[in-house]
Amino acid sequence: MILLFNKPFNVLSQFTDNSSHQSERETLSHYFNISGVYPAGRLDRDSEGLLVLTNNGRLQAKISHPSNKVEKTYWVQVEGVPNQYDLDPLHMGVMLKDGACQPAKARIIDSPNGLWPRIPAIRVRKSVADSWLEIKISEGRNRQVRRMTAAIGFPTLRLIRVQVGEWTLGGLELGKYRSIG
Repeated sequence: MILLFNKPFNVLSQFTDNSSHQSERETLSHYFNISGVYPAGRLDRDSEGLLVLTNNGRLQAKISHPSNKVEKTYWVQVEGVPNQYDLDPLHMGVMLKDGACQPAKARIIDSPNGLWPRIPAIRVRKSVADSWLEIKISEGRNRQVRRMTAAIGFPTLRLIRVQVGEWTLGGLELGKYRSIG
């Protein structure tokens, strides 16, 4: 079984919250209760978009283990307006505190059509423009995309995963899931 879930902002990518904030934080169990499925990889609480869940251990390992280099695509709203030259470090493998990243595919895109509003809305500064990037990576370091955009001088305001390997959001409504197998 494979489930594709459009994870809202501020939802943990797990079914239970073992922290001291349990009553305050939403988990996957707030959206569905299907036993035996587990997230294949992570999506940070402050990120949105595609989360793949499965009951197939091999598939879960294939998606989540870095050695398999499953490509993940993100739409990233950043503070500022980068040009192609600004994206060169991402293409070459930007250096982070924990070492160099693998080269990423990155390009400037228009604001995505049909995007749901984020609740709460991102912080907007009238004096600083924002723009959108599409970034594709095959690593999965902790908060990697956010750290990559910050390293090139364009902090992430909003991060939405739209594809994992062959699976895409494909019009899936926020907070909803669909079974594909």
